[in-house]
Amino acid sequence: MEAVALDWAREVATTGLARWASGSAYPWINVAHVLGLVLFLGSIAVVDLRVAGAWPRLPAGELTRALTPFAVAGFGVMLVSGALLFAADAPATVASAAFRWKLAAIGLALLNAAAFRSWFADGANKRAAGLMAVASLCLWVTVATLGRMIAYT
Repeated sequence: MEAVALDWAREVATTGLARWASGSAYPWINVAHVLGLVLFLGSIAVVDLRVAGAWPRLPAGELTRALTPFAVAGFGVMLVSGALLFAADAPATVASAAFRWKLAAIGLALLNAAAFRSWFADGANKRAAGLMAVASLCLWVTVATLGRMIAYT
């Protein structure tokens, strides 16, 4: 499996997009990724903290409706910039344990978000919702941390 992933990563690294991303565009792609992270994690953190019990006077539903579009936009920026950052150094990135753990953490965080949306959309069971919100915050901070660690592995 690892050999297949490495062969695919080598193919990705030969594309024109990969050459462009690894050149003078790389710092700006990295900046876009960080700004996407700030927009995404900032929005998610406020909502997660509210669901977990912070600022009880703020209506959670209104806060969620106001911040979700920002979180979605930030996630979109991270998705595009992350793909470009991957392409810029695909073979080394595929070989990174931090990258593989990051992908696993993203998967868990997305599953947590989907479960939360389906199970707690009606606002019932605030304790369980609060625990899932704390898990969300921890998972996304883990994703961000592992993303930074890729450069050092």
